[in-house]
Amino acid sequence: MTIQDLIGDYFIEGTNQDETNDTYHGILTLSLDENNRIIAQWVIGDTVQNGTGFYKDQILVINFNYETGDNKIYKGVAVYRCINKDILDGFWSEKHGNPLYLGTEFCSRIKKGELLD
Repeated sequence: MTIQDLIGDYFIEGTNQDETNDTYHGILTLSLDENNRIIAQWVIGDTVQNGTGFYKDQILVINFNYETGDNKIYKGVAVYRCINKDILDGFWSEKHGNPLYLGTEFCSRIKKGELLD
């Protein structure tokens, strides 16, 4: 599998970096910049998160950030095991998140013609 195989849109289901085990859903879009580095954008509810990263040996690592309504900027890192070009299984952590927990994310590629609920 190459980095180009990962480009596209994915449904995501995740859990937050805390003890609640609450789940969230959204869309992850992966593209490439002119240097073949990953550009990522997550849309989860009203929040848009952006990141950049790299891929090697079926591992995708993305540094991300986002701004909240109170104008605070949050930063973190997401790490995905690329099961195949359609399935990413990962975990993430934010700088100011609860250090006792990791967030999780499972991503499945949105196929052409699939509709969002």
